[in-house]
Amino acid sequence: MTLNIRVGQGYDVHAFADDRKLMLGGVEIPYKRGLAGHSDADVLIHALCDALLGAVGLNDIGYHFPDSDAQYKNRDSALFLSHTVALLNDKGWSVGNIDCTIMAQEPKIGPHVSDMKKRLASLLLVDEDQVNVKATTTERLGFVGRVEGIAADAVVLVARKVAE
Repeated sequence: MTLNIRVGQGYDVHAFADDRKLMLGGVEIPYKRGLAGHSDADVLIHALCDALLGAVGLNDIGYHFPDSDAQYKNRDSALFLSHTVALLNDKGWSVGNIDCTIMAQEPKIGPHVSDMKKRLASLLLVDEDQVNVKATTTERLGFVGRVEGIAADAVVLVARKVAE
């Protein structure tokens, strides 16, 4: 048996919004504002879904969970990630590892990284050491630097066994 290995990349951004909780990586982060979006607007999970779906050629998150569909209104993005993992598994793919970066001037992300890694590993059905989450500011540059929103980038490696 040999392995078929693929890499996927995902990126997402959401603006801040009042009167919403802030969800990142499946974890509620204490902060004065949340993110605007049709679902819970978990920018990290959205980027991760796009990376996974893209790696195996299954379109993108908007194709599977369109914001025009009322059933996804205010939904927990963890459901999107679980569904994405099931789609991959149904096609014989498994997650090798993920590496994510959250770009946020505020709030401080570092204190929550461990919880995010645990939550994402659980949703991805992998060991925690297969999940990496980092955070950076943009040195007060751009929309992130002006504290208008948060962006996230995700890179994934997926693999499946192939008969020789």
